[in-house]
Amino acid sequence: MFPWLWFWAPQFHFPWSGDVAQRVEPNTHWFFQGINPWAGNARIEEKAFAVASYGKQLGLITEVLIAQAEQVGSATPEAAESLAKLKAIAREIEAIKSGEYEQTAIDLEARLQDLQRRGGPRYAQLSERLLPLLQARPATGSS
Repeated sequence: MFPWLWFWAPQFHFPWSGDVAQRVEPNTHWFFQGINPWAGNARIEEKAFAVASYGKQLGLITEVLIAQAEQVGSATPEAAESLAKLKAIAREIEAIKSGEYEQTAIDLEARLQDLQRRGGPRYAQLSERLLPLLQARPATGSS
């Protein structure tokens, strides 16, 4: 090329083309930065979330609230209706969890059967490692 003719070779940049300046620093705290400053401290929220997720916290609160409401009884028809809705929500969430766990079990069984057919010695090694887990008592607790 002729370097002295550089001014006759303009560069055109269409949208989404041309030089790119990109920040490649991963930001893993985006979720907690979305918390409004007047709503709470993002660092505290992140540490609390590490202890128990929002879903876990709400699940425990729901269990306690339903148990207390059933012992005391509903003072008003509106409270009874809200309690019925809360129970329906809790049942629906439990059904979602149960469905997910069932699907996980189905997927795991299918993958193990596939490994049994094609895995050869790998399947034998895996079965030796998994057998103690399968014979252990199931953990009590809900997630």
